[in-house]
Formats: sequence, structure tokens, C-alpha cells
Amino acid sequence: MNLWLPNQEEAYIPELKITGYLLSNTHPVGRFKARILRELGYDENNVGALEQDFLDIAHDRHVTESVETRYGTKYVIDGVLMSPDGRSLQVPTVWIIDTDDLSPRFVTAYPI
Repeated sequence: MNLWLPNQEEAYIPELKITGYLLSNTHPVGRFKARILRELGYDENNVGALEQDFLDIAHDRHVTESVETRYGTKYVIDGVLMSPDGRSLQVPTVWIIDTDDLSPRFVTAYPI
């Protein structure tokens, strides 16, 4: 699939998605992702770097899957995070364009 994320220049990540979910040691689901991301050097001191790394994936990589839902269209984009400690991590990311919006919003990532 050679599809780019529609309106990729408008892609955004709600701050709580990173701090309250992906880097949270207490979130029921996010804590497992947080353990991996923290081991790679991501933490509260470099939230902006993690956010930019995810946005770079949205801007630089093709969509690998798209799914229509009742909330809008979800897009999966596989990418690679280059972590603060220099290691790389393959990471599928999920974005959604809600039915009443044009801007892609970050939903989640699955560190592998």
C-alpha cells in the first residue's frame, strides 16, 4: 500500500497520550509499553522527543493498513523509533481521522 496518511502535516498527539499512557508506570495497558520505552531512554524529561519521533513516522512512512470504523478511519503506520540511547525499536503506530475532523490524531503504538 503506497498511501500516505491524509493531512499528515496536521497530525497531532494529545500530551496525555504520552505522559498518561505510553510512559505511565501505572496505566493498566500503558505500563507494559512504558517499561519498554523507558528502557530505551524515554521518560518525562524527553516527552517532546518521543512525540516528535512518532510524528516523524506519520510524516515519513506509508500507511500499511486502513480500517473504517464508526468513529472514523484508522491508519496503521509501521516505523522505527531511534531512542535517546541510540537503539532502534520497530513500532507500529495507529492514527485516526475522526468523522468530524480532518486532523490525524495519534491513538497508540505497539513497541515490538
